[in-house]
Amino acid sequence: MSQAQANGGSFDAIVIGGGPGGYVCAIRLGQLGKRVALVEREKLGGVCLNVGCIPSKALIYASKLVKQARGAGVMGITADVSVDVQKLQQWKQRVVDRLTSGVALLCKANNVQTFFGNARIEAEGQVLVSGSDGNKTLLCKDIVIATGSRSIELPNARFDGRRIVSSTEALSLETPPKKMLIVGGGVIGLEIGMAYANLFGTELTIVELLNQLLPGVDLELVSLVTRNLQKLNAKIYLKSKVTAVSSSATAARIEFQSEDGNKRSVDVDYVLVSVGRRPNSGDLGLEKLGVKLDPKGFVIVDKQMRTSSPSIYAIGDVVGGPLLAHKASREGIVAAEVISGLKSSFDNVAMPSAIFTDPEIAIVGLSPSEARSKGIEFREGKFPFSANGRALASLESEGFAKVIVEEGSGLLLGVEVVGGEASDLISEGSLALEMGATAEDIALTIHPHPTLPEAIMEATENSLGRAIHIQNKNRPGSSSQRVSA
Repeated sequence: MSQAQANGGSFDAIVIGGGPGGYVCAIRLGQLGKRVALVEREKLGGVCLNVGCIPSKALIYASKLVKQARGAGVMGITADVSVDVQKLQQWKQRVVDRLTSGVALLCKANNVQTFFGNARIEAEGQVLVSGSDGNKTLLCKDIVIATGSRSIELPNARFDGRRIVSSTEALSLETPPKKMLIVGGGVIGLEIGMAYANLFGTELTIVELLNQLLPGVDLELVSLVTRNLQKLNAKIYLKSKVTAVSSSATAARIEFQSEDGNKRSVDVDYVLVSVGRRPNSGDLGLEKLGVKLDPKGFVIVDKQMRTSSPSIYAIGDVVGGPLLAHKASREGIVAAEVISGLKSSFDNVAMPSAIFTDPEIAIVGLSPSEARSKGIEFREGKFPFSANGRALASLESEGFAKVIVEEGSGLLLGVEVVGGEASDLISEGSLALEMGATAEDIALTIHPHPTLPEAIMEATENSLGRAIHIQNKNRPGSSSQRVSA
């Protein structure tokens, strides 16, 4: 530990970054009896809670209510729906504020001392915090980097915070957008764009550089999202590249080259640039401490979240991999337990992900293409929500549940769900994978009726050739159902 004067105090550990990785790590350290400091540059909860996961899901839920109300005529229910965008934003902020205040209370209850300001590691075991109340030097034995990530800015589409925006500004619009162009057809852009389209009828234009929306996601799942975008009259341009963006006080113009080689221009209210995120690993002083980064700037760690510097750990978006809040939280717990001398490791079998588009997509484990690339022989089981009583009664009959099962052993390899409440359904698949369940295990587990999770049970039964509520065209081991590498 450095011999510098600790005018901010001495601690067992300092966590830099108060997002879902950092504050979870700090609380766990406090639970384990450690003296811990948590340094946050802006607001506790980080991007996820303040300008990401939570506010976006609040708007998405509101958009789902509006869509359901407007489509309830089939049930004999007629509603005249209007949306007050100012009240909607105020409600969204109340949700965020309640959660951030809850995080602050939990930190205090677990003896976590919080400092607000910019952190820089001056030496091993020494962190300088520059805040509104001056500079403070904190000393410690171990440091955890949990500084997260930020939106990537394109050289020809610089954020102006007004008309050319990142997801942060896009979630706080006070005026309903009539026209919005989204650069990048990934998760964040499609979630926000579809929410506004369902809420306000926003006309969407999507420009994606690659050959599919939601790159990396099974095309069979993506096709349903694409179909709903088409129902919303969205214009989708794949294999297209932005060439220029300009803006004024009232509008923005974007120029791009489409797949057919034609140059196009579109005038919109807002351009949402959502082409990925980069790690916040600069300006921390890591280079002089021997902390190794990969070529993209992500901090390299082992399964105990240790960096190449013995007393420095890193967790969350800043270490790369899937940039997921729940992954960051788990990594934070691992780091806290390792620092506290416990045997802990980030070696989870399953890492679920949920995409809150319309419809939702949720996946865990291996996709068919991933299983194929690993040379694994497998079979699939599938069950449509159109045959599920609860889905029909809830006007959520589009989509399906699919399982990927290893041939021979019957071991569950992956679960994919597209449709209503997919994000809630996927946890059953996560638990099954962690426990090494087989298709037979799930098929024999009684699911309450009528519920949506029955679709997962029947998908496994379908993989075994014995689903009750759909016709089983294939039997296990048949060439038409078995997929070879």
